Amino acid sequence: MSTLADAAVQLLQPGAVGVIPTDTVYGLVSRASDPVAVARLYASKLREHKPGTIIAANIGQLEALGLKHRYVKAVEQFWPGAISVIIPCADPGLAYLHQAKMSLAVRIPESPALQQLLQQTGPLLSSSANQPGKSPAINIAQARDYFGDTIDFYVDGGDLSAQLPSTIIRVVDDAIEIIRQGAVTLDENGRRL
Repeated sequence: MSTLADAAVQLLQPGAVGVIPTDTVYGLVSRASDPVAVARLYASKLREHKPGTIIAANIGQLEALGLKHRYVKAVEQFWPGAISVIIPCADPGLAYLHQAKMSLAVRIPESPALQQLLQQTGPLLSSSANQPGKSPAINIAQARDYFGDTIDFYVDGGDLSAQLPSTIIRVVDDAIEIIRQGAVTLDENGRRL
């Protein structure tokens, strides 16, 4: 597997999980609308009750997945870009994604290649390509060391050691709470620095 176009074909298969270069770091991904694939992704990461991030081509895809328009619309000014925003998600039909947290981190990437993939596959659940307590994979060899044959495919995007993960924020009473400082630096009003 060598391209994101090939990854789209794989991801459209039921239950598929793979590693791709995202707009930030290597991500372990599955189609967000596929509960079987999502369960495999979480099992591959050896973790429970720590949801991944939903990446989508546009807010329409997030809404089609079942996220509320008012929550997505309220944070759309942060996209496209490497900012993941935690929004409420109380829909019991999406419990397989949010793992009883009642919220999800969501992001619309800026990368044209990733945008093209998402247009074909729909929203993806993404989590950094690593195991608990380990650093995110900076190349495909390291990702293979983490996951081996337990996942379906790998897309080689080269050495991503210079990349940072997304910045994760939550909006609380019109204030920006930075959960994880990453690729994008924001001031207290949510403006990019």
